[in-house]
Amino acid sequence: MLTLQELEQTIFSLYDTRDQLKRFVFDRADEAFARGDAARDSLETAAAVRERRNRMRAAFLEAIGGLPSSDTPLAARTTATLREPGLTIENVLFDARPDHPVAANLYIPEGAAQPEAALLFLCGHEPGSRFSPLYQRVCRQLAAAGLIVLAIDPIGQGERLGYPLTEAGDSIFQPGTHEHQHVGAQCLPLGESLARYFVHDAMRAVDYLCSRPEVDPQRIGVTGNSGGGTQTSMLMAVDDRLAAAAPATFIMNRQQFMHAGGVQDAEQVWPGLTAAGFDHEDLLLLFAPRPLHVLAVSSDFFPIEATQRTVERARKYWQLEDAESSLELTVDDSTHSYTVRLGKAAAAFFSRVLLGRPYKASTEIAVDALLPEQQLWATASGQVLADYPQMATVHRANISRARELADLRRGRSSEEALAWLGRRLLEPRRPARLGTRKVPLGDCGDAAAEYRLWWSQEGVMNSGILLTPRAGAAAGPAIIGLWEGGSTLLAVHEAWIAETIASGRSVFVFNPSGVGPHLPHPIHGQAQLDFFGVVHKLADDLLWLGDSLAAMRAYDVIRCVDMLLQDASLRPEARVEIRTHGRYELYAQLASAIDRRIGAVYPEAGIGRIEDWVCAEHYEERDSMSLILPGMLRYFDLDELARWRAQDTTTTEQREGDTR
Repeated sequence: MLTLQELEQTIFSLYDTRDQLKRFVFDRADEAFARGDAARDSLETAAAVRERRNRMRAAFLEAIGGLPSSDTPLAARTTATLREPGLTIENVLFDARPDHPVAANLYIPEGAAQPEAALLFLCGHEPGSRFSPLYQRVCRQLAAAGLIVLAIDPIGQGERLGYPLTEAGDSIFQPGTHEHQHVGAQCLPLGESLARYFVHDAMRAVDYLCSRPEVDPQRIGVTGNSGGGTQTSMLMAVDDRLAAAAPATFIMNRQQFMHAGGVQDAEQVWPGLTAAGFDHEDLLLLFAPRPLHVLAVSSDFFPIEATQRTVERARKYWQLEDAESSLELTVDDSTHSYTVRLGKAAAAFFSRVLLGRPYKASTEIAVDALLPEQQLWATASGQVLADYPQMATVHRANISRARELADLRRGRSSEEALAWLGRRLLEPRRPARLGTRKVPLGDCGDAAAEYRLWWSQEGVMNSGILLTPRAGAAAGPAIIGLWEGGSTLLAVHEAWIAETIASGRSVFVFNPSGVGPHLPHPIHGQAQLDFFGVVHKLADDLLWLGDSLAAMRAYDVIRCVDMLLQDASLRPEARVEIRTHGRYELYAQLASAIDRRIGAVYPEAGIGRIEDWVCAEHYEERDSMSLILPGMLRYFDLDELARWRAQDTTTTEQREGDTR
């Protein structure tokens, strides 16, 4: 006699399914990357390059949810001025959006001609943001070449933390990647990306530079490394005012990065663009034929071979415009950083293309002189949110947007919403025959146990354990049990399983893609379901493909119903009920909205409304990326799906009653 604990260890040995989710995602992505390479290979004229540039720019803007309005007056103010030999530094605030100040420092070298060339410096995830010794040094290197430099804090870093500080003065989220991921995930159900705010801040920073009398608007460049390289590249994609750019330690090839196990920050994930054939080569194409200097290091976590491949393949876009010399690459023998050598290469590049003279560092500016961060604060307290408590943070913007969409949905028909959901769940799939495998396991308490394994779609198997009452035939189809861990967490649900078996019902404990015995192998020493773990990575890679793990698992539920209803003894009108626990209710609700063969869904400790999740300051981050269906709040929330199902059920019952 087996126990539930023993059943939890069951593995069907004919197939190793732990690697299948990764293979499935990678295979689809590889096909898309190949299509993208082929499309770029076919570009043989400058006109063809321009046509692709227009399409890729439109695709990028759609992927990030468009840009906020730039109608807000900058209301720029200099809050302090610091002077030292050869250099003036202004501490600056300007409004990118209503009630959304951006903190910055403006480095102005003495003796510069007016108006002069200027650079926007965009910070990566370096601790301290623009105050960090690394970024102060780079800004001084560039200013020593005679360039005006504006360094801004990104969202969630430096003076721009997006959540109130604790009484101890600490952030409730780690600045940088943690805050970005936390609020960035909440952007996605709105059909938006955190990237839209990063791009918009950078564009408004260019607006600010254009407003300064010291700056020549025709000679503005941009640089930054790591996350700042991301921001630089995004700005290159959308802002034609830039005269030159030097993205550092970011440009790569996404296919090679994906296979290397790379995971990225929220603003670095652009839904649907891999499916559109987009890669970093397109980031360079979007900027051609303007002067571009790619900066890289040999021992980066972005594979250097990927960087070199992308730059070499992109050369033809400059060649077609007779500007081949305007694309350059410098690689330093170092790890991930805006190194001294890269700083010198950037200074020399911008000196030549923006200042029109060879690079010669000024001896009057102390490049290694670093200031305490308090001297560089643009605010009195060192935090914008503390000085401007009503500041429109991204989290608050998400709340406003969620409520706007709720109002807009009142005018949207359920038919339109369900059609959209059907496309999200069904169109990305590659159907396969179920090919169900059934393996008897023996008796477990009052039930006979059987392991089942079947194809959900091409390349993806699902499984589960069927528990059938030993005392007589089961009444109707098995009720599905759907929860985190699937059949590897049976004992936790022992009371419900025993009660259901005692009532004469069969139970099928279901393992959708990546769950239970299908949980992928870990990467980089991270637990599979944690922040930047393998499930997070694969969920992100699916977003790039215009798909999502939430949609995939909802489809798995539909295929589980297909499998259970294969039983010839069932009546044609039989419906499958689902009992869920925790956040996995989402998959059942999505599937049941478009599949009438699914009867009642019984949630326990369910997920609730997605709008409430978007608006929450705190939420359970673990495994949250597998629960996101991008754009769904433009069409419905889960309570609306439930209401539509209830109305449909009532209408169907009335119709059947009239027929009788």
